[in-house]
Amino acid sequence: MKRSVFTLAAGLVYASFALSQAQQPLLSTVQAQKAPYLKTLESLVSIESGSRDREGLNKISALVHARLKALGAQVEFIEPGERIYKMYDTPERPGRMVKAVFKGNGSKKILLIAHMDTVYLKGMLAKQPFRVEGDRAYGLGIADDKQGVALIIHTLETLKQLKFKDYGQITVLLNGDEEISSPAARAYFTELGAQHDATFSCEASQVKSDRVALTTAGIAAVTLELTGKASHAGAAPELGHNALTELAFQIQQMRDLSDPSLGIKMNWTLSSAGTNRNVIPAVASASADVRVLHKEDFDTIEARVKEKLKTQQNPAVKIEMNFERRRPPMVTSDETLKMAQYAKKVYAEVGRELVLGTVAAGGGTDAAFAGLETTNPVIESMGLQGFGSHSNDDEYVLISSIEPRMYMLTKLIMDISQGKNH
Repeated sequence: MKRSVFTLAAGLVYASFALSQAQQPLLSTVQAQKAPYLKTLESLVSIESGSRDREGLNKISALVHARLKALGAQVEFIEPGERIYKMYDTPERPGRMVKAVFKGNGSKKILLIAHMDTVYLKGMLAKQPFRVEGDRAYGLGIADDKQGVALIIHTLETLKQLKFKDYGQITVLLNGDEEISSPAARAYFTELGAQHDATFSCEASQVKSDRVALTTAGIAAVTLELTGKASHAGAAPELGHNALTELAFQIQQMRDLSDPSLGIKMNWTLSSAGTNRNVIPAVASASADVRVLHKEDFDTIEARVKEKLKTQQNPAVKIEMNFERRRPPMVTSDETLKMAQYAKKVYAEVGRELVLGTVAAGGGTDAAFAGLETTNPVIESMGLQGFGSHSNDDEYVLISSIEPRMYMLTKLIMDISQGKNH
């Protein structure tokens, strides 16, 4: 018992010492944003904004547009246009983007990104409204990624309260199509990432690990479309060409294309076939999820799939294969690592230890698009600690992470602007 009391006391002393290192008036200004932040978060969560719900996306983007304009930004909506990257599941009208530009007196340019869309279907909000239980704030899309949108708004509010304008430009780009692989926004992220000195993506961190992500996986999709010939399954099955059995053969011969030594993962996840129980199926299809750590690995796995397809059980069945590169991997650059190490020092000022995630956890990110054409720092998971993304009954963020995360992001912007990030 004495030992545990001593350990607790030592921890409190350390936390008190660390907080004493935090910069004022920044810390008190951030602390004053906690309650308003939660109100903003509630307003965002209370708008349903699934990736295919254009009405909801228009509503949430209008709210965000108004909030950023009130902070003094030049704000515009960007509708998906000719630069859209069409994939098999891309809707006709993905959600529009909100772009805001804040002009300062300095030279450094900083990009802040997050997304407004969620994976949830319209009508689910009624069963899962915003609520607070202890240190947890619950709601659909609250971790992924409405906390990030709110974090950007209140970080900018903090800078405004401090009358800080030593940056050259802060650009905010919030998209409405992240959950469907950002078909409209990806080109803008890449363009803006190359134009800015640093990019911070405000996706949530983790409850189990207070981290930022410096490396993320690339994502691709393999789709097979098979066309055979229908026939009566009882009277004349021999006259048909069974697309389903050919699909089963192909999936079996490609069941082991993952390569742990290279970090390549390929898993079949969707399939469909046939029209009736008593008809030899003339059509079948399947999709596989692919994850890679290096962009050249896309070529490797695509070549392996094509090689396997040269062998067929029934050559009379036609097979079309499509390989979509949905998200590039994000690889840790030297500049990103340096910035993250500095962020770790800043986080320690409020008594928190930042974990630097240099190993990809499997998820993809818009930050990877921002880092495609630059070696400037790009850091993912700058947002609150969260849990349960894509879960319709258990998604939450830790309220206790609001102040530390807002302090870190705000301080990084200030120090980068003043050349103190060393």
